[in-house]
Amino acid sequence: MSKEQTRYSRLANITKLINTNLELQEVLRHVVTAISEEIVTCDSVGIYLPQGDGTFRGYVGKPEVINGMTLDMHVISPEQDYLAKEVIETGKMIYIPDTSADQRPDPQALASFQIKSLLVGPISYEGELFGLVFLFDYGIPMNLTDSEIQTVEAYVNMAAVAIRNANDLTRKENLIAEKQLLLDVSRDLSMCSSLQEVLDKCFSYIGRVLDNSNIGAHLLDPLAGRRIKPARLSKGSDWTEEDWMKTHSKIKIDHSKDQMFQEVIRTKKSVLVPDVMADPRPNHDACRRFGIKGIFMMPMVSIGQVLGTIAVVNLQEKGRVYSQASMQLAQSIVDTAASVLSNLLYMEKQELIIEERTSELLEKNTELENAVKGLQRISREKELILNSAGEGIFGLDREGSITFCNPAAANMLGYNNKEDLIGQSYNGIFNRITSFQLDEQPAFASYIENNNTEYDTDEQFFREDGSRFPVEYVVSSIKEDGLIVGYVVTFKDITTRKVMEEKIKYHAYYDSLTNLPNRVLLKDRLNQGLAYAQIHGEKLAVFFLDLDRFKMINDTLGHSYGDLLLEEVARRLSACVGKGATVSRQGGDEFTIILPSVQSEEEVIVVAERVLEAFSRPFDLKGNEVFIKTSIGISIFPYDGDSEEILIMNADTAMYKSKELTGNNYQFYTSGMDRQTLEGVKFVSALYRAVDQNEFVIYYQPKFNYHTEEITGVEALVRWNHPERGMVLPGEFISIAEETGLIIPIGEWVLRGACQQLKVWHGLGFTNLGVSVNISARQFEQRNLLHIVNSILEETGLSPGCLELELTENVIIKNTEGTLKTMEQFKESGIKIAIDDFGTGFSSLGYLKRFPITTLKIDRSFLKDVAEDYENAAITTTIITLAQNLKLDVIAEGVENQAQIDFLLSKGCSDMQGYYFGQPNSATELTELLLMRVKTR
Repeated sequence: MSKEQTRYSRLANITKLINTNLELQEVLRHVVTAISEEIVTCDSVGIYLPQGDGTFRGYVGKPEVINGMTLDMHVISPEQDYLAKEVIETGKMIYIPDTSADQRPDPQALASFQIKSLLVGPISYEGELFGLVFLFDYGIPMNLTDSEIQTVEAYVNMAAVAIRNANDLTRKENLIAEKQLLLDVSRDLSMCSSLQEVLDKCFSYIGRVLDNSNIGAHLLDPLAGRRIKPARLSKGSDWTEEDWMKTHSKIKIDHSKDQMFQEVIRTKKSVLVPDVMADPRPNHDACRRFGIKGIFMMPMVSIGQVLGTIAVVNLQEKGRVYSQASMQLAQSIVDTAASVLSNLLYMEKQELIIEERTSELLEKNTELENAVKGLQRISREKELILNSAGEGIFGLDREGSITFCNPAAANMLGYNNKEDLIGQSYNGIFNRITSFQLDEQPAFASYIENNNTEYDTDEQFFREDGSRFPVEYVVSSIKEDGLIVGYVVTFKDITTRKVMEEKIKYHAYYDSLTNLPNRVLLKDRLNQGLAYAQIHGEKLAVFFLDLDRFKMINDTLGHSYGDLLLEEVARRLSACVGKGATVSRQGGDEFTIILPSVQSEEEVIVVAERVLEAFSRPFDLKGNEVFIKTSIGISIFPYDGDSEEILIMNADTAMYKSKELTGNNYQFYTSGMDRQTLEGVKFVSALYRAVDQNEFVIYYQPKFNYHTEEITGVEALVRWNHPERGMVLPGEFISIAEETGLIIPIGEWVLRGACQQLKVWHGLGFTNLGVSVNISARQFEQRNLLHIVNSILEETGLSPGCLELELTENVIIKNTEGTLKTMEQFKESGIKIAIDDFGTGFSSLGYLKRFPITTLKIDRSFLKDVAEDYENAAITTTIITLAQNLKLDVIAEGVENQAQIDFLLSKGCSDMQGYYFGQPNSATELTELLLMRVKTR
């Protein structure tokens, strides 16, 4: 028998084993034997399977003992063996003829086994890695040929199929066992008639699943304010239930303050703590008394109500963990027990619980039936290895007739079954599309000149109904004794890939949201337009547009509405320009327009006015009427630049000038704008330097109670001590700090400095003072803001009740749920919250009720001429009355004269702040003021 026939015989034998023998180790031994018989120069063949820690352990190999070690004692770590790591990452087989010239293999393994040459390959199927195969010699290099390596790959592919099938079977069997266990649990628990029976049966099953019998249950007593009480201990526990109960009584655990119990009850989710002393949530004192090293606690939940908890504890050693599947199964057992327990405790809900349990059982039965059907389907489909392939495969004889095929090929080619394809001519599939034709050549084999054995391409195949579909295929020759006896065609449908390629090609040049040209296509068209304008002596205009207040739309209505707005803007802009113009989206809320062949500036102005008119109409976003404006900057070739980059940059500069002039207008670029832009860049750079070099100082403005004539607190106000300009007020740099993110370090510095200074004043005896610190929108969005504030309070030793954080209304309404959660956390810490400039933003009575606000600050704009201005007086009165009715503190800022004071007192507001009582002072000046007031009393 020839070597080829011997190989096919081995392949057939292993194929038969895969289809008939579910013993994975036996199948893999045959694979290893086949490889060792094929590669006679190889001293060792080993198959290594993955472990849970990322390493690979020997499973099957020849010989079974190497250097006195059995194969399962061999462990390969990709972190040490760079060759194995590369094979895993690339998914390709790697052959090293001379290991002394290659640094990738593990040097320790090379030295131990005196390896001279090495072949390592992945055992994978459809992108999933099942293991690694290693071939090496002890002294003489293997000198493998490409054909031998391909042979090894064929056997390894079979090993992958065998492992995949074994894994599938194991998963199905585990699923059946798990579902059967749950059915047993449901059946046994349903026959329980008392709470003790339910818990004992639940403990029994949990102990089997987790291999741990130290289990206890705590129940919530609905008659005692849902207080948590110990209820039952597993009979197999190391503790007796009597001692367990007595110990509970002795140590008097307050479960309402036990973080772990409360977390499980609140979230209704289980918690695993392998080492209780390394985690702050468990009650450490109770754990020591009970000898608990680790704990796994599960909630007992029925119909959305928590009945109690079941805890599985480790009394031997810390660090014990359970698999995710085991914990989920244990939780399922607890859930089933909770339903039965709820039925026993609350008989009036029996009908609802029975209905829920019946539904669960039906679902479990359906899953079990599906699992059984899946196993049956796997058994039916394992006829040949070909049937496992996702790619289409069919064979051809020398005359071009199909000799065999797999189900994937029949399906892709539109045939009901594979038998319909066998015996047909290849012409029905290739059908004059390929580059080789039987009707043009005497035999199919002659398409390969000079005995080439492989041909690959991607073209189109024909289905049975005559429709075409794109494929990628490979034609390989089958040889016997050096003669071509047939061919194997392997192909896959690449329709999805072709569609994706078209989409990728489209999105490379067009914006996916608006379908307008993107930056890449804009650049190309602008360069084309410039080349044409230069040749013909024409002008060209570039518009750069930015939407005013677009961020507010996103923040208030949501990003989906922002997207709708951008789509409608794209439609309106496209309608404003002529056929030869280009409208492009640059990204975000920025758009660009190219007007080619411009004859005059008036022509450009007409288009600009048309755009502004288009934005004068409201935008309807799913019933929400929104008004939005745009700022337009315009540059013109050749006056404002002769390149794509300069024209867009100058139009952008002009746009910013337009935005400075309140927006909703257009500005033509002028050279003077560059100087203004440069000054802005310098200012930002100076602000970065100020943060690095600590150029900021804190001023404090006192808050005054008119009735008690006392300074009740101070507001911290930041100033920038600029090395050249002197003291810069926050109005000039805070907005830039917000945009650049520098407000984060600046705000934290101010908060820390204010708390430190207040602690100094408390030390001087002014313990009634509190401090208010402004928190910007950017700061409030920090996820760790609460941690930062609490850390500063702990660092400075300041009581949380002495700190008040001032927020604007616009900060609060950005993310109401997230804002509420953060503010509740501040409240729990004892920190006060004030609403600054109340009434000037998006005021809502709803958030005053929902949010834990302590103080409203009346904005200075409402106090201006309050004694004469009816509207300002009405607004101020309303705010004061609103605060009084909601039991909130209220303080007026910007008080500058006696008329304002008299008005405020008449309305019941005695807390004031403003230049009338004192302007912002340095810490030293305010200290002197405080000491002087003490002396004059």
